[in-house]
Amino acid sequence: MANLPPLAEQMRPSSLDDYIGQGHLTGKGSILRQAMQSGNIPSMILWGPPGVGKTTLAHIISKQLSRPYYTLSAVSSGVKEVRNIINQANLEQQNAILFIDEIHRFNKSQQDSLLGAVEKRNHNPDWSNHRKPVI
Repeated sequence: MANLPPLAEQMRPSSLDDYIGQGHLTGKGSILRQAMQSGNIPSMILWGPPGVGKTTLAHIISKQLSRPYYTLSAVSSGVKEVRNIINQANLEQQNAILFIDEIHRFNKSQQDSLLGAVEKRNHNPDWSNHRKPVI
């Protein structure tokens, strides 16, 4: 049993059809499902308490669209890490998904490091803030 991933990872849904909850966003005909089917995912903010599926949703989007997936924690990351990921995504010339956990902890300078990529659409940040209900 050594080297098994945590149970939560083993049980994580792998498609929107397996995802439970947020049907207005993930169900048949929903805006997110339509965006995924078109391959055109907008920048978005997912927020809510821990355990509601923000990370899982980002994983599903990246897997179904075969997009590179990067994750950072705003608690332990800064401008340098954000720029490194954006540069790497630009080198790969793919629309990557960047999931930043606890983004509300970023200061203005750290937030500003994301603007160029968002404006150029080189990158689709998927931001998370654990203080508000999930949209």
